[in-house]
Amino acid sequence: MKIAFHGAAQTVTGSKHLLTLKNGKKVLLDCGMFQGMGRDTDGLNRDFGFDAGEVDVMILSHAHIDHSGLIPKLVRDGFTGKIFCTPATKTLSSILLADSAEIQESDAKFSNKKRAVRQLPYIEPLYTLEDAERAIDLFAPVEYGVWQQVMDGVEVMFTDAGHIIGSACVHLRITENGKLTRISFSGDIGRYRDVILKSPEIFPQADYVIMESTYGNSLHDPGDSTPELLLKWINDVIHKKGKLILPAFSVGRTQEILFALNQLELENSLPDITYYVDSPLSIEATNVVKSYPAYFNRNIQNIMKTDSDPFSFRGLKYVKTVDESKQLNYQNGPMVIISASGMADAGRVKHHISNNIENSRNSIVFTGYCEPRSLGGRLLAGATEVGIYGLEHQVHAEIGSIRSMSAHGDFEDLSQWLASQDPRQVKKLFLVHGEPDVQAGFKKRLQRKGFDDILIPERHFETGLE
Repeated sequence: MKIAFHGAAQTVTGSKHLLTLKNGKKVLLDCGMFQGMGRDTDGLNRDFGFDAGEVDVMILSHAHIDHSGLIPKLVRDGFTGKIFCTPATKTLSSILLADSAEIQESDAKFSNKKRAVRQLPYIEPLYTLEDAERAIDLFAPVEYGVWQQVMDGVEVMFTDAGHIIGSACVHLRITENGKLTRISFSGDIGRYRDVILKSPEIFPQADYVIMESTYGNSLHDPGDSTPELLLKWINDVIHKKGKLILPAFSVGRTQEILFALNQLELENSLPDITYYVDSPLSIEATNVVKSYPAYFNRNIQNIMKTDSDPFSFRGLKYVKTVDESKQLNYQNGPMVIISASGMADAGRVKHHISNNIENSRNSIVFTGYCEPRSLGGRLLAGATEVGIYGLEHQVHAEIGSIRSMSAHGDFEDLSQWLASQDPRQVKKLFLVHGEPDVQAGFKKRLQRKGFDDILIPERHFETGLE
């Protein structure tokens, strides 16, 4: 058996890991989109590094676009097998992939207008809405904790990863020539003290572990809680009579912000201003999250005994149409705008930043990881001028971040997830989904815990498994 790493290999996004069995059958773990990679992004997303038509089965850890976003392209390029995932992941993917398809088609149309002026050949979108709909038809949901045969000699089981609704760690039992090989893929590991979701579950002993490492060399800020940090930014923007713009991923982060603001209302400390959620996708995703209360942790389930909707509060308004979104540009603050995407490289939040970044009354506060080359990454790095939609903007708005909101586990969370494993039985541990310097530091930490054989693969690296 061989494994090849075609994405999230010394990068954070683009998760794609391909297993090739001795009989030639191929199993793909995730099929994610590269995000925030600057001018390289489109080229990276157009080249899988393998033949989509040769993949027999796909297994999806969760619905985030950097893990699922190229599934419609996989189908467009010839994949016809089943896609195994949890039920909530199928539900979320159906709205995320449709939204992504509309973006692909819109971006291609916009690019082709400019290419026509320069007499350049037209480009095709990565995929279309029709491709996304065909992809969802291939999804085969499997509940947590159930061993499911996906092909002869290959079984999969999902355990809760605690990252977003439906997120899973993937565990494989592969039998070849009478020999059993156990492989565990972390997907994205959540936090053991998440305010909404249950903690990541323990999992069976593995021979090989493929593990994310986004925050593998750091600890999240143990100081102020998310509601307290949000309140500080809100009060600051009220004082300045400006706008607080919170770029937030539609799935997971938006719901965490809403829950935190709800907590402030329950404590009678939520300032009386308007809070806009300006993202149709976020509205749909929030409704999906609400429909899976069994995945919530005990604390939030107790809260729901007296508060039937922990994601709603006074002053909350949902913005659906483009015209309504544009009207926010002409309204005076103070106000809070929560909008996607989290890295600010696409979506309505990019327009809000473009229209508000040059006003010192405003604040732009990031609530999660940003690729260094993304708009969010450049702003967090201290850029004083950024290009948005072809225009240069001076950065006068205050730029900040709330590290406490990361849905990715830090070093302690990752170590706790791995604690169920006997290092002596793990033949090799692969670190994926992280920046190289972080992974190098994490590798040293894990070696001190007894994991001797640790590999940090490059993109398209392939190796055999015993």
